[in-house]
Amino acid sequence: QVQLVESGGGLVQAGGSLRLSCAASGDIICISALGWYRQAPGKERELIAAITSGAKDQVSVKGRFTISRDNAKNTLYLQMNNLKPEDTAVYTCHARGPPPGTIARCLTDYWGSGTLVTVSS
Repeated sequence: QVQLVESGGGLVQAGGSLRLSCAASGDIICISALGWYRQAPGKERELIAAITSGAKDQVSVKGRFTISRDNAKNTLYLQMNNLKPEDTAVYTCHARGPPPGTIARCLTDYWGSGTLVTVSS
């Protein structure tokens, strides 16, 4: 199976930056895309961005956030700049499995345990 381990969360002041990492291991062939989700207190989990395996562009910019992928290291990064208190959330790494029926042993989704980011005002 696939294991996803996040790191880099913590407490930061508003306006600061953090870089999260997600190290993937195990059955890497089961990963068709890697992405970051977040869930703020009292809110639903939301997708920040994802990068498809094999995509030409391994960087995706979403406003103040930049997601990038180092395939040699099987690691996904999330660079967060100019953080705001409303960015406080648990950030979780997600791997999407292959299309149904293509690789039987793979699951549809894999999730990390998440890392807490707290932005103080």
